[in-house]
Amino acid sequence: MMSSPTGRVSVTALTKKQRKEARKMDKRHKANQLRRNKKDLVLTEKRRLGSRDGPPHLVAVVALHAGVDAEAVTRLLRCEGAGGLVREENSVCGVSDSFGLVMPRFKQRFTFLRPDTADMHSLLDVVKVADSLVFVLDSTEGWDSYGDHCLSCLFSQGLPAHALVCQGVSDLAVKKRVDSRRALAKISEIRFPGARLFPLDSDQDATLMLRHLGAQRQRRLGFRSRRPHLLAQQVSYTPNSSEGSGGAPTGLGTLCVSGYVRGCPLQVDRLVHISGFGDFLLSQIDAPIDPLPLNSMTPRPAKPGKEGDVDMQDGGVEAASVRVLMKADPARRESLQAEAEVDPMDGEQTWPTDTELLEAEGKGRERSKRVMKVPKGTSDYQATWIVDEEDENGEEDEESTDDEEDEDLMMEESIDGEDLDSQEEEELNSTSDKGGADQRYDEHMDEAEEGEGLKRYREARANEMFPDEVDTPLDQSAKNRFQRYRGLKSFRSSPWDPLENLPADYSRIFQFQSFELCRVCVTSCFNPVGWYVTLHVVDVPPTVMESVQAGRPLVLVSLLPHEQKMSVMHMLVRRHPSNTDPIKSKEELVFHCGFRRFRACPIFSQHTSADKHKLERFLRADAPTVVSVYAPITFPTAGVLLFKQREDGMQDLVGTGSLLSCDPQRVVLKRIVLSGHPFKINRRSAVCRYMFFNRDDILWFKPVELRTKWGRRGHIKEALGTHGHMKCVFDSQMRSQDTVMMNLYKRVYPRWTYDPYVPLPLPWVKGEGTQVPDDFDME
Repeated sequence: MMSSPTGRVSVTALTKKQRKEARKMDKRHKANQLRRNKKDLVLTEKRRLGSRDGPPHLVAVVALHAGVDAEAVTRLLRCEGAGGLVREENSVCGVSDSFGLVMPRFKQRFTFLRPDTADMHSLLDVVKVADSLVFVLDSTEGWDSYGDHCLSCLFSQGLPAHALVCQGVSDLAVKKRVDSRRALAKISEIRFPGARLFPLDSDQDATLMLRHLGAQRQRRLGFRSRRPHLLAQQVSYTPNSSEGSGGAPTGLGTLCVSGYVRGCPLQVDRLVHISGFGDFLLSQIDAPIDPLPLNSMTPRPAKPGKEGDVDMQDGGVEAASVRVLMKADPARRESLQAEAEVDPMDGEQTWPTDTELLEAEGKGRERSKRVMKVPKGTSDYQATWIVDEEDENGEEDEESTDDEEDEDLMMEESIDGEDLDSQEEEELNSTSDKGGADQRYDEHMDEAEEGEGLKRYREARANEMFPDEVDTPLDQSAKNRFQRYRGLKSFRSSPWDPLENLPADYSRIFQFQSFELCRVCVTSCFNPVGWYVTLHVVDVPPTVMESVQAGRPLVLVSLLPHEQKMSVMHMLVRRHPSNTDPIKSKEELVFHCGFRRFRACPIFSQHTSADKHKLERFLRADAPTVVSVYAPITFPTAGVLLFKQREDGMQDLVGTGSLLSCDPQRVVLKRIVLSGHPFKINRRSAVCRYMFFNRDDILWFKPVELRTKWGRRGHIKEALGTHGHMKCVFDSQMRSQDTVMMNLYKRVYPRWTYDPYVPLPLPWVKGEGTQVPDDFDME
């Protein structure tokens, strides 16, 4: 720096090193600011939960062992001796053991409920909206087999913050308490590594548990934090009346549901989804008095929020009447339309445009420039009439793809054509005179179900031993039987147009230009706040109210834009180790995807990064599988559970995973393998048989490449005779014990069997005379 005559100091330019250091400091300050803002946001969210500015802390008590008394746990958690104020009127609708609790000592409020663990659907619905879970363990065994089954479902769906409690430790001798806690901690380390175990035998233990629940770190679950959701505490139903028919009921009605909104602000123009029943419209949102104010002596009135959102605090004396906060605007309300309007004239041929004519002319010029071998002395005019063999086969392939599609051409023929061991079949089907115990055992056996299970088992075993192999029919030409299949030079690099020969169901679904970009735009704006409101849901069937009266909880969730529309959803699923029965593709399953519960018939495919994916005929147990199904759009992230419905009403967990994407253009190819036997070998050439049984089929499939189980590659050179013998040439020496194979592919699609109304499974009732699966120990 240099001093000027007036005493000022001239500023010199910063050097490159100084500018670099300044940029480093700016980046460091910016990172610190972002870190501080995120920390403040987490602290604000944590302090709001259970306070006067947020909803009560929703805690679900779940018993994981048949020998524990969960009702005694809820009695201790009332903490009436520690100054707790219990509000029985703040109970959860549909749950018998539930209550509200205000702790002025902690300046927090709680809502406790004890769901029925025997009803798996109700348990999963409650856990979707619960802020914390209290798992009740046995002091010696921890949890039983059914408790482990419940934990598998809960972990796969998404587990919120939780705490582990056990009873009966204080009743043990002082010397045995340490050993009991150590053994129980070792058992719980399998499922809950590093979790703390709380004894719960006195009011002091209950007070410590409440302090821990109010101060513990909350787990953020993406599928519920981005969507407003509500657990019903008060429900009323008013049937609609038709004015034109003299006031006769129409079969639908208005459902008024009161509860605390959690997740993010609720908008009256959005659709709501009732778990297990479908999507519905809202007519208005009311602001009743908060039934569980933190300061019960001086409650405060509700206040409406800004920009059309609801902002509720404690109920007040001044707000004695229920106020209407928002009413639906018919112009802005989202539509219940789930399927696209089908235009029957959309596939009709129209006159080509000038651009299409120019493109066709350019393709014709490129095709005319191809060099062909012609006899010597042939003119250009004569050469145009010479048909190349590849063009002829290509035209025939195109004609075969225009034939009528038949979705029922599956692999049953290959399985039914196998020669079964007659002796084994006689041993399984034969019945002999047995004693009284054996007869009583046979009385409870369903022979039709046993036969169906045997058939699925043999199909799965045959597919595992001979993957995708089918037999060429003798009474039908292979050209007609496999007319919808085609050969590929390379499964990885050969092209396959995803818009070619789409089924009619694809005209009913919706598709995104960029699903990932839409997901970011839809799920990026959310603000975790909660209020006590009353929602008026219109055109609801009476079965919803019947379910509530039957003692099942009611969960509502506000859908994001486009989530009511149908599309092709893909889910990444792993086979659950507890289920060993074969699960065939296109078999009906029950899905739990986020807040939705529905039935559908999916298809299975491999999880790869290529543009084509091979169909899996059965759900694999050794690798993750992509499950594709027609279903309403759901934005990730969301957990997925797959159940299989038995004939007796039970549901078995068959797979768990997560939502992958929404992509109707994902190509899933079914492969079949035609096999032949070489019986005359001369170095690289061989005469093969048993792949085809007539000359026309050999000429039709001549362009398709051959391969062998030992890695040889070749092609059909010519047909020999008229009984299916053909001469083949391979790239190296053939072996007599080798097998010649031909791979053919066709694209497959799921079946449109989506049904949002899932029948409730039979509960796992403990006691005598109840039906309990053999693989669960209910002692």
